[in-house]
Amino acid sequence: MSARVAVPVALTIAGSDSGGGAGIQADLKTFAAHGVFGTSVVTALTAQNTRGVRGVHVVPAAFVTEQLDAVLDDIAVHATKIGMLADAAVVAAVAAAVRRGGLGPVVLDPVMVASSGDRLLDPAAVAAVRDDLLPVADLVTPNVAEAAVLLDTDPARDLDGAQAQARELFFRTGTAVLFKGGHLDGPESVDVLVGPGGEALLRRPRVDTTATHGTGCTLSAALAAQAALCPDVGWDELAGPARDYLQSALLAGRTLGVGSGQSGAHGPLDHAFALRETR
Repeated sequence: MSARVAVPVALTIAGSDSGGGAGIQADLKTFAAHGVFGTSVVTALTAQNTRGVRGVHVVPAAFVTEQLDAVLDDIAVHATKIGMLADAAVVAAVAAAVRRGGLGPVVLDPVMVASSGDRLLDPAAVAAVRDDLLPVADLVTPNVAEAAVLLDTDPARDLDGAQAQARELFFRTGTAVLFKGGHLDGPESVDVLVGPGGEALLRRPRVDTTATHGTGCTLSAALAAQAALCPDVGWDELAGPARDYLQSALLAGRTLGVGSGQSGAHGPLDHAFALRETR
């Protein structure tokens, strides 16, 4: 009998996307693409496709805790990504689990604002994310709108503003910040990383595509996968490979052709681009 091989394990705590482009589904695909075994805790069920969301069913906080306990009682988790949490009770349950430990480095994608600008969380849930969860995470990955909500201020308008807000978030919480600059103007998409190791800018050419559904989920999941693979490496070294994976998935998504939202709305990325390239 051959010896067992220890495989890095990542956990995603997030909502389900029935269309497969974002949420739990995007996270698990991203973990697999990195050679990491994926586990999951579902916080909400959505009825959605590439054209939009038709309904959301929030999982009770007690059952979120039951899922967490079931995973952690049996499986060693090396890194965790947290995404959509739906309401304040679920946020509190997840924050309590983070404080108990056993989740490895925690990447928090603060899913708070839809692409339309609509708030996805009520004020109580936003406060719970800001006050209870953010300080116990290891890295937070807000976009322009989410950083403004976390800081209770106006959205950044340019790179200088993004850098200032990333520094302020890190100063207030002690949690490393990867401010996603994809919604800022310019020929490049520039993310700002601020943490204990200092500050860095991650510059990538802007991809001309409508296949952007799940971009934030994919980046945060890639960061968690990198953390599971490289446990003693800082975010300043992990962020580049994670951003490279996202860039490739965005580029490949332009020809994926899944769903009618691919032309005009927000189609999915191609998380398995590397598999298709070898065929």
